[in-house]
Formats: sequence, C-alpha cells, structure tokens
Amino acid sequence: MTTIEIKDVKGAAVGTAELSDAVFAIEPHMHVMHSVVRAQQASWRQGTHDTKTRGQVRGGGKKPWRQKGTGRARQGTIRAPQWAGGGTVFGPHPRSYELKTNRKEVKLAMRSALSAKLADGELIVVDDFGFEKPCTKDAVAFLKAFGLDGKRITLVIGDEDVETFLSFRNIQRVNILPASCMNTYDFLDNKALVVTKQALEKIEEVLA
Repeated sequence: MTTIEIKDVKGAAVGTAELSDAVFAIEPHMHVMHSVVRAQQASWRQGTHDTKTRGQVRGGGKKPWRQKGTGRARQGTIRAPQWAGGGTVFGPHPRSYELKTNRKEVKLAMRSALSAKLADGELIVVDDFGFEKPCTKDAVAFLKAFGLDGKRITLVIGDEDVETFLSFRNIQRVNILPASCMNTYDFLDNKALVVTKQALEKIEEVLA
C-alpha cells in the first residue's frame, strides 16, 4: 500500500493515510485521459450556433437583371452566397457535440489522473479545515502555509462541508470540487490537488 502524509491547515504532518494502489499507483493511461477530457470539454458546447442558407435569407426574390445582353455575369438572386448579405455556404447549424465514453474509461481516467498527481508530488491530503463558520481569511492563510497562494488549485471536499466551500469560493484560481462531482478534467487542471481526508475516503470508495 502507498502511504501519504496527512497535514493540518498549518502544513504540519499529523499522521499518514494508506492509499489504494488500484487508485493511486497505476501507470497513467494517457490515451484514455485524453479521450475523457476531450469528451468533457465537448459536452460543454451548447451547439446552438446557426447560419442562414440562401433559402432562409429575407429578400432576393427578383432576378437582379436580365439573363443576357448586359455584359455582366448571370445572376438569379441577390441573396446567393457570393453577394454581400447573401446566404452562407456550409455554415454551422444546431448540433450535439457529445462524444461517447463508457464508465470503465471514465474511472480509469480518474485513477490515472490521481496516480499522476501523486507521482508528481502535486497531491496534498488535509486532515480537516475545521471551519465553524465561513472565514476567507483562514482559507488564504492555509494557501500561504502550503505555498499555494496565487497558484491554480483544485480543492476536493466532502459534499456536506459547506463552511469550507463558503470560505474558499471567493478566492481566485481556487476550484472547489465536491467529492460526488469528481472528474478527470478538474483533477488535472491545476498546479496542486488538495483533498480532505473525508473526500479521500469517498474517492477510494468510488474508484477502488
């Protein structure tokens, strides 16, 4: 079993935690991580873009000039694509950008991301923030104690840890992630992944 230090809010070690090798000690699967992150990003696209074809643009019902004898190229409508204000050729229309991924791939990608973070020394486990009420000042002090102030971090907390969420939510470059919403993109998109002890148990329960 792999072990990691559990630290308090001041950065001092208060114990160790055993990590499941099936979650935190696998060889990161780069292709699956790429596929899952790509699918996540694609799902954020609304796909509501639309352009008008020549048949949808208003006007242009009259032939601009006669077919022959003018010396100019023949034209049937001023709403043809080559005219200013005309229709658009091969423009975007509403569509879904969804990419298919199965659950095994999603879990493998998250295990790969966690294993990579641990191997790179970018995984921090915190015992408990102990907020009795929201306090952004204490949240900022925590980041400074770990040398994380100004860095982009992902903070994974328990689903019921409301005080911690409220304490960190106004700090720039801090992404707060409830354990039930864990995903590969948020595990990777940071300089440090900070996980509470409670959230760590949830992660291992789901992914082990």
